[in-house]
Amino acid sequence: MATVRRVRRGPTIAVVALAAALLGGVVALLLATATGLTDRKTTTVYVPTTANELGLSKNEPIVRSSPLGGKGFSPTRIYTARSPGVVTVFAFFDNAGQQEAQGTGFVVTPTGYILTSAHVVTDVVESSHPSEAHDVFIGFKDGDRVKAKIVGWDGYDDVALLRVDPAAHRLVTVPLGDSSRVRPGDPVAAMGSPFGNQDSITVGVVSAIHRSIASLTSSYKVVDAIQTDAPITHGNSGGPLFDARGRVIGINAQIRSDSGGAEGVGFAVPINAAKRSMAQLIATGQVVYAFLGVTTEDLTPTLARHLGYSVSRGAMVGEVRGGSPADHAGLHGGNDEQSFNGLDVTSGGDVIVAVNGRPVRSADEVVRDVSSRLPGETIRLTVVRGETRKTLTAKLGARPDAETNP
Repeated sequence: MATVRRVRRGPTIAVVALAAALLGGVVALLLATATGLTDRKTTTVYVPTTANELGLSKNEPIVRSSPLGGKGFSPTRIYTARSPGVVTVFAFFDNAGQQEAQGTGFVVTPTGYILTSAHVVTDVVESSHPSEAHDVFIGFKDGDRVKAKIVGWDGYDDVALLRVDPAAHRLVTVPLGDSSRVRPGDPVAAMGSPFGNQDSITVGVVSAIHRSIASLTSSYKVVDAIQTDAPITHGNSGGPLFDARGRVIGINAQIRSDSGGAEGVGFAVPINAAKRSMAQLIATGQVVYAFLGVTTEDLTPTLARHLGYSVSRGAMVGEVRGGSPADHAGLHGGNDEQSFNGLDVTSGGDVIVAVNGRPVRSADEVVRDVSSRLPGETIRLTVVRGETRKTLTAKLGARPDAETNP
């Protein structure tokens, strides 16, 4: 998390949402045509990193750095090769130069684009009407500082994009990896400025993937977070999580700890999600999401037997938001709330068992499947309703600005 002076940062209450990212060049068109309500948080989809696909000029590649060679994990090699591309972010939230927040970022293009966390450069954590920092400065490994511009930020996935003048300081880029290839047990290195101690590295492993966690920056959940035991402390927010080849696989975002220290569990936003956010921020300065409009819960075999369902796995539909694509498609929500095996569940609604013919076994699988699609796309939902299996068609909507901080 970011180190903050005289600025309080507290997590908000998380709810479940089905969402998908709008990619690259189609953003403007879909902004003009899509309508609807929202109810799902975004998840990771793969976004290619060529300059063309991100709306950049052909002479502006995302990275010029290459993955490190060899098969072993060497923190020393990673630190030596990548630390020049990791920067410290200083954000000031009033004209008097007070209320400073400090986090980390990393350079992704030779023309000055820098990725960091949204909660480092905005007050989105504690404000229902968030605003950007008044001034942002980038501190480099050699101690030099330059002024940065906030290109835009994505409060749902806690990603912000900054830009500095490439003529103001020599820039060293870091290569972006593919977080869809990350597996539990993979060695990782986190770099950043914990508690203001710039140019630091910690190591560990990927503890888990596809974690559903409460977001720091919205009331929606991040459903595809990378969990790691590499220490992530205050001031590490926005910094890179590297794999063994020195490629960024995530943006260090938060730590869950009873004491607030480094002994807790760390989480990173997958870099594929950040790529998607970056593509939209470069194209339009904002991030647009698609949605279905339902809340879902896991259906497990024991729960299915207790409730008398004819299927043992799937996603139970709890609430269907009125006027949403799910509502128009005819999805039925639940109406019977009860406690079973220590869990509060809502039964009586449809059970989603497949999306476009692809089986799903949990609520998060529905999220990941739907979120790989675009607003305006039509999907087929296979649902079980009592003893009947139905196929419903839903046209995904776009999340309106009014729902940015519900």
